[in-house]
Amino acid sequence: MFNTFLRENKISAAILTIIRLYLGYAWFTAGFHKITGGFDASGFLKNAVANPVKGPDGSMVYSWYVHFLESFALPNIDVFNFIVPWGETLIGLGLLLGCLTTAAMFFGLVMNFSFFLAGTVSHNPTDIFLGFIILAAGYNAGRYGLDRWVVPFIRKTVGKDKAKATA
Repeated sequence: MFNTFLRENKISAAILTIIRLYLGYAWFTAGFHKITGGFDASGFLKNAVANPVKGPDGSMVYSWYVHFLESFALPNIDVFNFIVPWGETLIGLGLLLGCLTTAAMFFGLVMNFSFFLAGTVSHNPTDIFLGFIILAAGYNAGRYGLDRWVVPFIRKTVGKDKAKATA
């Protein structure tokens, strides 16, 4: 019942639009400030490796993630210095415009969880909670945005390709 309300109701779409705009603004401004102000993730990543998330017994909780940061992220810091600010900006733009909303929110959640696994709590739990609401709502979260036109166009275009393949 709640899922139907979330995915199909126009009142829900209006509420989702407010949540989407809030998250979009937060993502867009965070990314834009990193692009215009210069950004270097190496300090953050080194700190995440030096001070990993620890459980009550003092052992690392996400040792696999620390290993990923040490062996992949830090050696490829230039890639991350590009992906993080541009990813945040594009996620924000997608959410603000309501364009490819579920894809933008999916990648927003991936980034939120990445920050969270690195030990940054900040507003990530709230963003993750709101992000899952947007993701669960699917198309309805972008109903009052560009998804109103983009999603049917994509479905029609992909549908043509499937029809050609079966013919």
